[in-house]
Amino acid sequence: MKKARYLFPNDYMADPSAHVFNEKLYIYPSHDWDSNVVENDKGDHFNMKDYHAFSMDDINGPIKNHGKILDLKDIQWASKQLWDSDVAFKNNTYYLYFSAKDRDGIFRIGIATSKDPVGPFIPSPDPVPGSFSIDPCLFEDDNNFYMYFGGLWGGQLEKYRNNIYNNNNELPGNSSPALGPKIAKMRDDMSGFAETPKDILIIDQNGESITQGDTDRRFFEASWMHKYKNKYYFSYSTGDTHKICYATGDNPYGPFVFQGIILTPVIGWTTHHSILEFKNKWYLFHHDCLPSNGITWLRSMKVIELEYNYDGSIKTIQGSR
Repeated sequence: MKKARYLFPNDYMADPSAHVFNEKLYIYPSHDWDSNVVENDKGDHFNMKDYHAFSMDDINGPIKNHGKILDLKDIQWASKQLWDSDVAFKNNTYYLYFSAKDRDGIFRIGIATSKDPVGPFIPSPDPVPGSFSIDPCLFEDDNNFYMYFGGLWGGQLEKYRNNIYNNNNELPGNSSPALGPKIAKMRDDMSGFAETPKDILIIDQNGESITQGDTDRRFFEASWMHKYKNKYYFSYSTGDTHKICYATGDNPYGPFVFQGIILTPVIGWTTHHSILEFKNKWYLFHHDCLPSNGITWLRSMKVIELEYNYDGSIKTIQGSR
């Protein structure tokens, strides 16, 4: 698959989180719709209100929409904006972790469970204790699960220092080390964090921190982790420069050394992704706004094969521009 394929042209789906369960491919996207909210830097126009699940037996075959698996109205603590989500399987249970604003307008990370990968998922009455910001990614390593999360601007990450919210906090200066995403090991029962969330450090080839002003390389949102040939690949969006980049490390916590660009800018403001191996090939799941003629809050999920060079570096994929 050298050319990207739109997966579900019938509706607008974004932020695709892809997993293989029981030798079948499952995709968990955000569900975009036009809510007539005015576009702004806080992302209020991304006003999603439910999640769907999709499945495929083959990457080139038909895709099945299993319908709605979770609705905003069923989440007691949440007020609006069901943003990026991810799913993990443990304890004979599927755990859906998702971003949403609470009744005070603060993003938290929720959890919902099901015995079936396509739901329906039953939400917990409260968000994950100690969670904040957006874009949860669950990664399993040596029978332990880790959550990566965080996002700037609308995702509110810059309002936190030492995991404590203060609305007066702002981004560091351009020459300061960039704010990074968070990581926390999960409890065995997957109900919450087994430790205090820690900062992830992304550094350059000389061991120096990527700075906040280095917008072509610094973290903005959309954490994803995968492992290839015993190396840990942390990938992410640069946000306002619209790239998906990656950095590599020797353990789930990092530090991670910046390596390059996975995906160049696409049509639309946001760029978000997941990476996985399926039937001995690797794929990048992502989205763009080409089908909606560039309407940034109406995105369409797609997939393309991802390739590695001999040295383990990832071949850059050209976006939809």
